[in-house]
Amino acid sequence: MHDILVNWSPQETRVAIIENGAIQELHLERSLERGLVGNVYLGKVARVLPGMQSAFIDIGLERAAFLHVADLHGHPSTKPDGVPTAIEKLVFEGQALTVQVVKDPIGTKGARLTTQVSIAGRLLVYLPHDNHIGISQRIGSHELREQLRARMIALAGNPAEGGGGFILRTNAEEASDQELSEDIAYLRTTWNRIRERALSRPAGSLLHQDLSLAERVLRDIANESTQTIRIDSKLQHDALRTFGETYASSSVGRLEHYKGERPIFDLFNIEEEIARALARRVDLKSGGYLIIDQTEALTTIDVNTGGFVGARNFDETIFKTNLEAAGAIARQLRLRNLGGIIIVDFIDMTREDHQQNVLAEFRKQLAKDRTKVTVSGFTGLGLVEMTRKRTRESLAHMLCEPCPTCAGRGQVKTPRSVCYDVLREILREARQFDPKEFRVIASAAVVEMLLDEESAHLADLSAFIKKPISLSAEPTMNPEQYDIVLL
Repeated sequence: MHDILVNWSPQETRVAIIENGAIQELHLERSLERGLVGNVYLGKVARVLPGMQSAFIDIGLERAAFLHVADLHGHPSTKPDGVPTAIEKLVFEGQALTVQVVKDPIGTKGARLTTQVSIAGRLLVYLPHDNHIGISQRIGSHELREQLRARMIALAGNPAEGGGGFILRTNAEEASDQELSEDIAYLRTTWNRIRERALSRPAGSLLHQDLSLAERVLRDIANESTQTIRIDSKLQHDALRTFGETYASSSVGRLEHYKGERPIFDLFNIEEEIARALARRVDLKSGGYLIIDQTEALTTIDVNTGGFVGARNFDETIFKTNLEAAGAIARQLRLRNLGGIIIVDFIDMTREDHQQNVLAEFRKQLAKDRTKVTVSGFTGLGLVEMTRKRTRESLAHMLCEPCPTCAGRGQVKTPRSVCYDVLREILREARQFDPKEFRVIASAAVVEMLLDEESAHLADLSAFIKKPISLSAEPTMNPEQYDIVLL
């Protein structure tokens, strides 16, 4: 069982999922930086790339969005010889396309698009271009799934005859015919509005926007395991109750207005947890710790025993640390929303049964994740390779930016290294110019080293180039910056 806390302000909505007194997931949405996933746009083909079988689509954003041939409606359309049709024969520059965002812009990459639009409702997902009825994998027996499929055909018509297809979400399992009919009508009305706007608006227009984060809490996040949904804004509580009565009646009963004097996120020390989720090091209760490094290509997680020496022998110490780390890693992946390729370096285990037990525990903990996760076994080097579907920016990328001093490297040159850069640059300048004096402007640490430990080398260089060299400390300069002024 879990609780959901919603911290709302006009500029930002934060949602925390609490299980066993600890935060498991954090969702964040800023009013000026709302995610784009689910939004439908009228796009214009800006460029077709035959070599990548892709196209760049202008949807009115800062960067052009990306559409792969496999995401085109109706693909793979094949020739008689079975070869898929090339993208340059399906779209052309300047063409208007109705597209939906399936992945937010991340880093330097533009949004990922599809022309196979899907619109989510409370119970159903509507697929206007499709011709089948799908059932959520979490819905029980084969007989029940077939009963639901038959009910949907009776209510919505046979999708093979037109009218679009549907996917029944998990919470549709016990829905009445009236509830399903209401959702069908709502979704078809929404799609008709999108089509009408596409005919009357210019390319680059937003045709449909997905629900806000607070509304998605009721539609997508809350389920039968949710005990309470507490929100600290009376205005939003009332708005959510009105929304929920129409679209998520099963969740309305769990909705509560939090009236406490303490900020709602102080109840479970969530602010401190967020601060810890931005750090490289995660301490384990046993005394071990994790080191998490996020790069453009992949995320690496290293497990260390640290100060844990409590088990009977060395193998048991390693085994218990790895078991604890398996649960902590799964939680950190959800909390930090880490996606893409992830490499986990558990402490090396000599026993095969220990490896298999740790892997089984890791998979068990990852099963709680609502995002798709794929885990491979141990590699020859003792690493666990896995992938986690990346649909939005990680917590660190949302809350932080690269350090202006080190530009994201995580380290800067030592003052001595910068001193030697300065001396080489002065020698280079002296060969090209003939000033009366060279003045070095640098950070205080570099100037201090040139005056003290490196003073002999500075004096030797001055004598060699036969020019005086003066020094000036600039407090605002970062450790690697320097200027050489010719006087």
